[in-house]
Amino acid sequence: MSTGPGEPEQQALFGWSDTVPDEGAAPKGTAPKGPAFRDSPEARRMLDVREVYAEPAALDSPRGHQIMSRLAPDVRVTEVDGHWRIPSLHGNDGNIGRWVRIKTETLVLGVKHTLATRPNGRSADWIAPGPSNGCAMACAYCYVPRRKGFANPITLFTNIEAIVAHVRRHVRAQGPKTEPNQCDPRAWVYDIGENGDCSVDALVSDSTADLVAAFRSMPTAKASFATKFVNPDLLALDPQGRTRVRFSVMPPGDARLLDIRTSPVAERIAAAADFLDAGYEVHFNLSPVVLRPGWQRDWAELLTHLDDVLPDRVKEQAAAEIIMLTHNAGLHEVNLGWHPKAEEVLWQPDAQETKRSQNGALNVRYSQDVKRQALARLHQLLEEHAPWLRIRYAF
Repeated sequence: MSTGPGEPEQQALFGWSDTVPDEGAAPKGTAPKGPAFRDSPEARRMLDVREVYAEPAALDSPRGHQIMSRLAPDVRVTEVDGHWRIPSLHGNDGNIGRWVRIKTETLVLGVKHTLATRPNGRSADWIAPGPSNGCAMACAYCYVPRRKGFANPITLFTNIEAIVAHVRRHVRAQGPKTEPNQCDPRAWVYDIGENGDCSVDALVSDSTADLVAAFRSMPTAKASFATKFVNPDLLALDPQGRTRVRFSVMPPGDARLLDIRTSPVAERIAAAADFLDAGYEVHFNLSPVVLRPGWQRDWAELLTHLDDVLPDRVKEQAAAEIIMLTHNAGLHEVNLGWHPKAEEVLWQPDAQETKRSQNGALNVRYSQDVKRQALARLHQLLEEHAPWLRIRYAF
């Protein structure tokens, strides 16, 4: 696909219609027969690793050996002292023009040294230590790269056994959930993918499968992760209701501009029934809500589409989060270097104000009056077009 000046290298990962067969598809709720999706040409278009930066301990670990065994034998490996700050990667402003290519071709392997579970109370009760940081997708509003600098490929943490053990201890310490809340009426909900996308991680690592398997044996807890990528391999993980997948959706026009290299929104929605039948709880993230001319019309069309195509069994258990756009001045400057058209809708100083986030970062959000009016209108649209969609929280 050719791109013009100011366009990202790749506007979307899939045309998708030519990658999903019309015949011979797997029955609902089962993994596709034949080779794993992660070995397919479509998966390699997402992640075709040619360079690895790795901490020595990560390379020497069992998970590190497994990940490396799945990569091409001629992959270039550079050992680094730490995964967080790699001068030639995160500290090189010349990488901005290669933002998407680096996500496609570069992988970082590290060890997560600080294992901590912290309270959340919004989407989940707890934020667990995740198995990754960064992503092969390139959503223009993503908050993860705000502190990294000029590149944000996937960093995979190879000490998954320690991460799982930590989560198990934390779950045991909580005991049963005694009072229902907006996260879940019965189970303690742990977000396992705060800083990455577990569906994409599963293309090169079994850590997502390990976490799903771990929560399968925890009757008082439930894993949760948001995704913008439909990975059919996840249908084989048998979560038995103990993992919640939150498919992030937005109007398709916004997604084509902002959700670079993700599965098309219609495919995320179409996958909901398959994931439910495979044993996942399926929720949705209406995220992010970007205010620009025509946003109300386009969100109405999206909600109507959800109502039209989702089967009753999905609607009966579905819930959603509404997340208004949060942006950042540093990310704005980075985006101007690789995708300036996105900033025409993301950066709206007349409607935005600076606010310190829960994690201490100084970010830009819609002003209180603008946000309040937009949320009220979105609730009206939900009542008109998808009244079955329960909103767990709006932020």
